[in-house]
Amino acid sequence: MLSLVIPIYNESLVLETLFERVRSASSDWGMDFEVIMVDDGSRDDSLTIMAELNRRDPRFKGVSLSRNFGHQVAVTAGLQHVNGRVVAIMDADLQDPPEILAKFIDKWREGFDVIYAVRTNRKENAFIKAAFWGFYRIMSWLSEMQIPLDAGDFCVMDRKVVDILNDMPERNRFVRGLRAWAGFRQTGLTYDRPERLAGDVSFSLHHRIKFAFDGIISFSYKPLRFFGIFGLIVSVAGFLGIALFVVSKIFSISITPYTYGQIPGFFPIISAIVFLGGVQLIGLGLFGEYIGRIYDEVKKRPQYIVGKTIGIGEEHSTTLPTPISERNKRD
Repeated sequence: MLSLVIPIYNESLVLETLFERVRSASSDWGMDFEVIMVDDGSRDDSLTIMAELNRRDPRFKGVSLSRNFGHQVAVTAGLQHVNGRVVAIMDADLQDPPEILAKFIDKWREGFDVIYAVRTNRKENAFIKAAFWGFYRIMSWLSEMQIPLDAGDFCVMDRKVVDILNDMPERNRFVRGLRAWAGFRQTGLTYDRPERLAGDVSFSLHHRIKFAFDGIISFSYKPLRFFGIFGLIVSVAGFLGIALFVVSKIFSISITPYTYGQIPGFFPIISAIVFLGGVQLIGLGLFGEYIGRIYDEVKKRPQYIVGKTIGIGEEHSTTLPTPISERNKRD
């Protein structure tokens, strides 16, 4: 069975079309399916529509979180409620077309454990496209492991990979990074990412920046190393400057065309102080990001809280992943 995980936040305008297109595309999958729709604290009629879709087709099930926990947590909640042998993740706005899932499933049948989608053409403005292009390449350069370029959460995974993701206790989730870290046989399939079907994009600039920080900080220590190396360079330059000044005074060597009393040094000194002060504050902020995530992990709060489930038995209504051994017994 294929389990399809779809995070939902204020998607009432697209749910009916999503319902029809998933059911139409399922004829090409060659297996039964279920859809786990995760309502991430929507403020529109999404939850009501989800209940109606379940009434019309029990294969469409719902998990309603108690508030908005974020896209990656919503995906995590869906992964922890699936029953299928193979699992797909896609967005509700139909920028991830369900019609191409058949190609992903064919690759899974060939023996691949993770098949991720690579976006070759995005229907967004130039700034957004440039920002995403830059993020993926910076992330690839900073990361200690290889994360596929231009690959989002849209993917198909074997159940064993999903079980591993569910057993990872991290609070600040970057699912595509965790997916790459898990390993196994992985391959990418290209597709043109269409425009959003309807409604407004809920992933604001603030959320995208946080998402980028989560990805970089979760999978790289290079920013910390950069500030350490930069500090070493500045210290060496400062030491050499002091040594040069001492030598010039001892041997009465003029290192500038000015005499000691004529050097106009106020503006350069103030500029250097402001620059180094700014660098120090940036470094402290970066250290704070790492420490803040350690603080989140230490508190050990649940990643999310389920407020309501639709069409899902009580045995699945949990905020914590079921241990692998128990899932194997159930399967």
